[in-house]
Formats: sequence, C-alpha cells, structure tokens
Amino acid sequence: MDRKTFLSYLGTGAAALAAASAGLGVLDGKASAASTTADHLFGFKTNKVSGYFEPIAPSKEDKLILPKGFKYDVIAAMDDVINKDGDKFGDGSDYNAFFPIDGSNTRGLLINNHEYTTIFSVGPIKDGKMTDDQVQKNLYYQGMSVIEVYRDENGTWKMDTNSKHARRITGFTKLELTGPARGTAAVGNATTVQGTFANCSGGVTLWNTALSCEENFTETAEASGLNVTHYGWVVEIDPFDKSYLKKHTALGRFSHENTAMGLTADGRVVVYMGDDKKDACVYKFVSKGKFDKSKGRANSALLESGTLYVANLKSGKWVPVTIEEVLKVLGNEKFKAPAGVSAKRQDLLNKYKTQADVVVNCAEAALLVGGTPTDRPEDIEISPFDNTVFISHTNNDLHGNIHGHITRIFESGNDLGSLEFDFEIFAAGGRQSGFSSPDNLAFDSNGNLWVVTDISSGSQNKGVHKAFMNNGLFVIPTSGRDKGVAYQFASGPVESEMTGPFFTPDEQTLFLSVQHPGEETTDLNNPTSRWPHRAGDTKARAAVVAISGFKLG
Repeated sequence: MDRKTFLSYLGTGAAALAAASAGLGVLDGKASAASTTADHLFGFKTNKVSGYFEPIAPSKEDKLILPKGFKYDVIAAMDDVINKDGDKFGDGSDYNAFFPIDGSNTRGLLINNHEYTTIFSVGPIKDGKMTDDQVQKNLYYQGMSVIEVYRDENGTWKMDTNSKHARRITGFTKLELTGPARGTAAVGNATTVQGTFANCSGGVTLWNTALSCEENFTETAEASGLNVTHYGWVVEIDPFDKSYLKKHTALGRFSHENTAMGLTADGRVVVYMGDDKKDACVYKFVSKGKFDKSKGRANSALLESGTLYVANLKSGKWVPVTIEEVLKVLGNEKFKAPAGVSAKRQDLLNKYKTQADVVVNCAEAALLVGGTPTDRPEDIEISPFDNTVFISHTNNDLHGNIHGHITRIFESGNDLGSLEFDFEIFAAGGRQSGFSSPDNLAFDSNGNLWVVTDISSGSQNKGVHKAFMNNGLFVIPTSGRDKGVAYQFASGPVESEMTGPFFTPDEQTLFLSVQHPGEETTDLNNPTSRWPHRAGDTKARAAVVAISGFKLG
C-alpha cells in the first residue's frame, strides 16, 4: 500500500496495534521511559496520545489545509487590535509560546514573534529606501505580541482584548543589556537599548519566561539609524510582567534562530542556538551556576555568566568562544585566517581585547576558534526523551545542499554539559523524503518531531521545488520502524511559510503561525494571496492560528 494512505500514528499503548499494521513505529522502551525534560515541556509524567491523522498531499492552493477531522481558528492577524489601548498585532508572525493561566489548557498568554514587515504593513518601498513613515511602521510591526487567548464553549479559540497582560513589544521598547557586553565600548557603553526587531523563533526557560531571538537585524537597524551592535541578541521577557525586558549578551550576537534550554548532569543550564546564515555555526551556552527551581525567575541570572561554545563537527568537540581562545589562536605568528574570516591578523588583534568584543563579533570569533561552518542552522530542539539534540539545517545552495537536512547530536555520556559529541543526519530533504528546507521544530509527548519547511517564496513551485508545492508542516517519528519518515500534516497558503508550532500542555491544541502569505506581491491591488480570506479583507495578513481535532487515546 501507498504510505500516504496510512493513518499516521502519534501515540502509544493500545493504539500501537492499529498503527503497527500500517508499518508505523512506536517509541522504543528506553525513549518512552524518559523523565525530567519531558515533564518540563509537557507538564506530565506519562506519554499521551497526540492523535491520528491521514497525511495530506502537497498543495498549491491559497489555503491552510489540514487533515480530515482537524480545524483551525484565526486568533490574531496583522493589524488586529489586541488590547484596550488599541495596540495592533504585528506582521511576520513567527514563534509561539503558550503560558497557561492558573494551569488552564484553554486560557493563557500567547507570545508571538514578529520577524519582519511586508508590503501589506508598510506599503511599497520605492527605490529601495523607506520613507520616514515607513521606518516608523517597520519598527512598530516587528518585535513581539503578548495576547490573551481562550477557547470558548463552542470550542473556538479567540483573543481576549480586555486582557490586562496584552501588549506589544516593538522597535521602540526599552530593554536592558546583561552580561559581558553591558556598558562596554563594544556596544557604545550602553546598558539599555531601544527596541527589539527581526524576532524569529525563541524558547521557554525553565523558570517560565520567554526567550525571543533577533535574527536578520542589520537592515532595520541601519534604516532606522540605530547602533547595530544593540541587536542580534537573545531577548528575555516575562509575559506576566510588563517591566521585565532583557537582552542577554553572554549568549552571543549573531543571526539567532531560536533557543533550546536543558540541564547538564550536574544541574547547570544549557542553551543551544543556531546562526541562520549560510556557512554559519551551531552554539551552546553552559551557565556557571546551577539551576535552583525554588529561585524562580531569579535563575535568569544564570544567563549572564557562563561559557559559550561552538561546535566543531570534524572533531566532535565543543570549543570555547572566549577571549582566551581567540587570543591563543591569534598569538600564533603562522596564523592563517579560516574560511569566512577576511581580516588580517593584526586587525583581529586590535579588535579582540575583551569578552565583550568576542560576544559582539561572535560569528567571526567562532570561526577563529574552530567552529564548523554549516548550512543555515535554524531551529534546534532537545529531545524530551533521550537528550539528543536535533538541528534543522535549512539549506545552502553555495554547497549544493538545496533541500537541507536535520542533524541529530548525541552528547557524550548523554550529558548536555559534555564537551564531546557524535552526530548523524537524521533526515534529509528531497524527493525521497517529501519535504524540503526544514525550519522550526517541536516535539510532541511521544517523541515525534513536528517540522515546518522554509522554501523561499521565490522558489516555491519552481524548478527542483515543484514537487513540494507550498510550504508545509510534517510529522517525523524519531524512533520505531518509521523513524525519519515524514508525513505531511498541513499545507500553507501561497508564498507563506508556517512557523512557531507550539502545543498546549494537554496537546489538544497546536498553535501555528502563517508567515508572509503573498510575500511576492508588488501591487496591492493584485495581491498574490488574500489569506486568511476574512470578510472585507483585500490583502493577505500574517496570523497565528489554533489547530484542534487531536484525540486522546
């Protein structure tokens, strides 16, 4: 039988018998017995059945298409009013994180990142230069939204615009710098900075705050006349506290995609991060101090002091990205600049004097100490069951890696604090797998990997990307007989990508963003997409949706 006709299996227990007949694997006993990280991610100590679905076929339609039995509600779209102050939902919806209110699975605060603007929010840009009004809109429509969401008695997810917590965090919001670059010459002696933008993916901390990652920040900073060193950091906010806004410089400055947080065997905090550029590196930060659950949000200080490492895939080692290591390399009179570094030795010696210089120029420093350039390392997630680390390498046409792949890192001794590792190519994009250009990742409680794709709008439905049609959302088992096999769960509207998959703790709802539908539009009177096709709409709008239809076994 054609695999596409099978019911995809996402559970354990009795349902495994039905799934087995379709050739779909179940979790290995070792994986299903895991504990602490899964408890943090999902809030329970046993596996749950996430549901079943009949995989869909690729589509070119201007619709968000889901399997039979599933539906979506548009919670908030670009320009929707989110609170009593009249603040508007931003553009370029990306990462989502749901924070339950009083333990509820049906009411909570939803964090949504706004990565960049489109013609639909700032209008056509003439001759490549924004007007003053467009510069202001560009700063406003990026950043983050905190909205309150709930599921009503009819099972429909909605936004509560009366929420006392709902707000925007934009390119105008004041944030505090922490860590080694704070107040140093490397950032113009700043201790606070204006705004956050280019907010791509993110993460949730062990102390229940949200991390948001500034990715392609240079263009907005320069167009706005802002100091570019103030951007490219990991931002931390508390969705329940409007005054809590930080940028953690110890985590390095580069084109951050997301964060994945875990604990070492001895209780220190680890944060994995990718640099979403061609020929860029994979990082992890290990805190100096240990996590203490009783301290709550005060654990945030752990992100201010520790060691930043970069992956050397050839040696299987994590190399410190520190001023000591940089100076050790530059101290060799026979120094030869590695690929990706063009500066001469003396110029580099003049640049790197302190750890602040290292974190501000992190991408270059990482290459100097031996970091391995990779193919756009985007989202990174830690398996909640076995501490293996999954990395989406989206693509790199410079090396002929057109469809990308997902790498899986095995830390030595199963310890996230280890400085040695091995790795495998867990899944490769292409015709054989049915997906191309993997991006954001999320796990369900059974260890299945949910993967969205990021085929660029200009490449969709063309050339070697024809077979994949519009970008999609796929489910890939990480163990069992179907380990590494991708099943398509959703197809996005024209010229969109779906981003930020995030489950409620009971896994009955999946939040998902639809980013930049109709991105190739040049004439607002003739948009290439009009999704979400709401009454009276004449243009496309990025939005966050809530998907329901998951069944418990």
